[in-house]
Amino acid sequence: MVSGTPHPGFGSAPLVVGVDEAGRGPLAGPVVAAAVALCKPRPAGIGDSKRLCAATRASVDLAVRRRCAWAVGVVEVEEIDRLNIFGATMLAMTLAVGRLAAILERDPELVLVDGNLTPAGRRQEWRWTAKPVVGGDAKEPAIGAASVVAKEWRDRLMREAAAAHPHYGWERNKGYGSPEHLAALRTHGPSPLHRRSFAPVAQLALF
Repeated sequence: MVSGTPHPGFGSAPLVVGVDEAGRGPLAGPVVAAAVALCKPRPAGIGDSKRLCAATRASVDLAVRRRCAWAVGVVEVEEIDRLNIFGATMLAMTLAVGRLAAILERDPELVLVDGNLTPAGRRQEWRWTAKPVVGGDAKEPAIGAASVVAKEWRDRLMREAAAAHPHYGWERNKGYGSPEHLAALRTHGPSPLHRRSFAPVAQLALF
């Protein structure tokens, strides 16, 4: 799944895109990557999504999606279990950048990826120059914006999923292995949105 928004373009300046993901660690739900090309002036308050309060993060997310060019790639649980979480994350990043390139009708000259690895050489579809940036969500504004968009997008998906699977408290824990979530797993077993390749789910032997 990919989503994004059209944008009038960025002229002839080199196009730099930031990429980050949300959802590597949870026991349930998809992994989401976002790709963002920042507008000028960039929205205020951009930074590592994990360090922003919920209200600030929601405000930044809305500003980025209203004013800048962005796209997301969502990889569901079945693919996570098939590929493993690292492979699924590389796929989500590839989907996000591919969608953004299609929206802008041009390829980025440089993709800045949070972390020490990129999809380059790991996904056949990846065709862009990529640079890993350790701690990039705090160092590179485009990555920081992507981290906010990815987290907010995934959090919305998990709140929606919680309505269909109310036992696990996903509206609060977003699929992470909180005591509440683990207790519900023991009582109710895994849902279709649980990652069966993840040890805490597999070890319960409830399916």
